[in-house]
Amino acid sequence: MTIRVLVVDDQAVVREGLARILDGEQDLDVVGQASDGAAAVRQAGALTPDVVLMDIRMPVLDGLAATRQVIGVRPETRVVILTTFDLDEYVYEALRSGATGFVVKDAPAEDIVRAVRAAAAGDALVSPGVTRRLIEQFSRIRPLQRRQGIDRLTDRERDVLVAMARGLSNREIGDLLHVSEGTVRSHVGHVLAKLQVRDRVQAVVAAYEAGVVTPGHTSQEG
Repeated sequence: MTIRVLVVDDQAVVREGLARILDGEQDLDVVGQASDGAAAVRQAGALTPDVVLMDIRMPVLDGLAATRQVIGVRPETRVVILTTFDLDEYVYEALRSGATGFVVKDAPAEDIVRAVRAAAAGDALVSPGVTRRLIEQFSRIRPLQRRQGIDRLTDRERDVLVAMARGLSNREIGDLLHVSEGTVRSHVGHVLAKLQVRDRVQAVVAAYEAGVVTPGHTSQEG
């Protein structure tokens, strides 16, 4: 299946370079480009991309606001944030708002391609190591929050949530817990429904903010 991608960046040279990288892959098709967040929202509605590669800092409408609006227009679209440095509170807020992951602009081409594919697949965190580091960085400075649904998770669903926070894919979680990948998908679906979040990144943010996992430790709190 071909993954439809919309590339959004206010710098033409960056935008066109990313489009060339992605269009060079057989399973990726760049269906459009936009130079600001407002144009990204319009094109997301018109072009129905599977993934939007979204710059975080742009004129007219920044990537944070554009992410919220793209998801509002087309909830099934996954947004991967482009940033110049990874420990960025704007990126953290974009993840809390529904972005699926992020990638730094100077990452190797293969990492950018991998991020788009991971976002489209939806069964693992995009760039799990750096995503977890970002979430840990900003969850440290926030007071613990009561998150609706946390107390409704079963022990097994908590195990799955902790494994998700480690950045494990569904297959890896299945291997860890000695269950089938289909069973893991079912547990992940229950976790997302109970926490009322759209994807696993938001679930991981919720887990850190509620203290289910803590910065530096992806293990359950007592």
